[in-house]
Amino acid sequence: MVFDKIKFQKFVTNKEFLADSYTAFNNKIGLTANGQYLTKSNEVVLDFPYKDCVLQGGQTKEKKQERQEVFWNQTLAPDEIDRLEEPKVFTNWKRYDKDGEHKVKKVSFDDHLIIKGNNLIALHSIKKVYGGKIKLIYIDPPYNTRSKADTFLYNNTFKRSTWLTFMKNRLEVSKELLRDDGVICIAIDDHEYAHLKILCDEIFDKENYIGTTVIRHHAGGRSDAKFFSTVHEYCLFYAKRIESAKMYNLDLTDKQIKAFNEKDVNGRYKWRPFIPGGSKTLKSHQKAEYSIYYSKSKKSIIAVGGERTNDISFPYKPRHILTLGKEDTIVENNPEDFSKIHNHDIVEILPTDRNGNRSVWGWSDKKKFFEYVQNGDFDVRQKKDGKYIVKYRDRIKKGFKPQTIWYDGRYDAGSNGTKPLKKEFNGEKVFSYPKSIYTVMDTIKIFSKPDSNDIILDFFAGSGTTGYAVLELDKEENGNRKFILCEQMDYIDTLTSKRIQQLIGKNQSGSFIYCELAEHTKIYQRKIFDADDSTANALWDELRNSVHVSYRIDFQKVSTEEFQELILDEKKGVLTGLLDKNMLYIPYSERNNCDYEIKEIDKKLTEQFYNQ
Repeated sequence: MVFDKIKFQKFVTNKEFLADSYTAFNNKIGLTANGQYLTKSNEVVLDFPYKDCVLQGGQTKEKKQERQEVFWNQTLAPDEIDRLEEPKVFTNWKRYDKDGEHKVKKVSFDDHLIIKGNNLIALHSIKKVYGGKIKLIYIDPPYNTRSKADTFLYNNTFKRSTWLTFMKNRLEVSKELLRDDGVICIAIDDHEYAHLKILCDEIFDKENYIGTTVIRHHAGGRSDAKFFSTVHEYCLFYAKRIESAKMYNLDLTDKQIKAFNEKDVNGRYKWRPFIPGGSKTLKSHQKAEYSIYYSKSKKSIIAVGGERTNDISFPYKPRHILTLGKEDTIVENNPEDFSKIHNHDIVEILPTDRNGNRSVWGWSDKKKFFEYVQNGDFDVRQKKDGKYIVKYRDRIKKGFKPQTIWYDGRYDAGSNGTKPLKKEFNGEKVFSYPKSIYTVMDTIKIFSKPDSNDIILDFFAGSGTTGYAVLELDKEENGNRKFILCEQMDYIDTLTSKRIQQLIGKNQSGSFIYCELAEHTKIYQRKIFDADDSTANALWDELRNSVHVSYRIDFQKVSTEEFQELILDEKKGVLTGLLDKNMLYIPYSERNNCDYEIKEIDKKLTEQFYNQ
């Protein structure tokens, strides 16, 4: 055998993992490139322990409404993953419309879809059908905060790297689901923003980074904060291919509409100063450096000077005059002759900054300028100090380009998230920290057109705000978007699905299909979750002779007496470790295996789904 000294040195350097680790990465989070930390390289990649593994995240339900969810997780090494990402069987199919629940007869792309089950498994299953077809992915994942609402309590040793592995697995398959012009939006807070940004740069390519918005989602702030009272969160936006992505304008708010406080036959407008574009350089915007000629007697602009030339010092005189409605008129390099022709009635207005230095106007397009002049949309006024100012009518537009700070009160999660949701469920607090409906609606608006048949995916569906937003937008805009929601929490029946049903009943339109990933070893996960001490012992005996156990487990090395001496949480951890994580759900390829007892209708509808 050939001894690889370099590889051996790397191996022994990573001595923390010699005993039981699968991972090739150091027990340290840092910025690396080609296996070396940033101090030794100029290219940055975020490496972290278990980065090459898969974290399933078997979430089941909220505990005491504090988002302290219990996760039964198994971190799987690459050589342990064989059937995990195969498409799975779907079961318990139902259709809901304004008249209630119905049997499903046919599945098609025309349906909204809600799927119950582990979101990583669900994403790999729908990839067979929806790969390269999703226009927008909007997700609000667990934030991994330091508060009592901390989701990732199960792993204190690799808390951050566990979260990053959890996110990486899901973002990688998300990219495969997006269309070439698709976009993903990820809501996140301060604690993981920096690491998530670098992780997304690696997965989606930093060239496809669209931007980050800061959203004031909690205007009152956190009264229990030790230091700063946090009022904001972030949304990260990445395109599948930046050259194909498009962004659309948002509708004007009532406040913005009121700012256009004047009106004529052409509609609402407001006067705005036609000021020099001070940030524009003379060198790159020479066409915007011209004179405006104003007639005092006619009280109107009658001409524009040709572009200035760099070989003429300031104050300069233009080489020609462009007269309104006529061709260029050469004035022999002396515009003073132009003024004399008009009996010194003409005022030349130059683009200068506050200090009188050369500058440029905000517009370089003279055709556009003259169109405004001819429509009477320019006005020139003389101030008390004798100087002239130029104004133009800024007419109201259909929308405005989204900004990077969303601070409007409509984005407040309390007023437009928690309160409406409680009202929908008769005053009961059924979910912690729902998003404002307007945050999600505006995100959908800027990346999806109403008549596009675009598919919107949310695989951390929670209270169903994304599906709710799609239905409300389509009602408002007469649109035809479709949503897919994935949620593994038990409240998907009592909250997520029910909320969408209630909205459909209220609107008297729309429908969706509900289905579940067909469980296999997942059934035992539920039993383990609910077990007490005695039932845990019974499960131990049952699993010793079960096909649900991983083939890697050797029961001859495990003592029943030792197991029974463990405390309940330790027993649950051991029992969860026994299960075959590749078989949480039944593979589609095994749908005809009689051992799984799949109903014929579930086989038929699952086949329809995968063969659309």
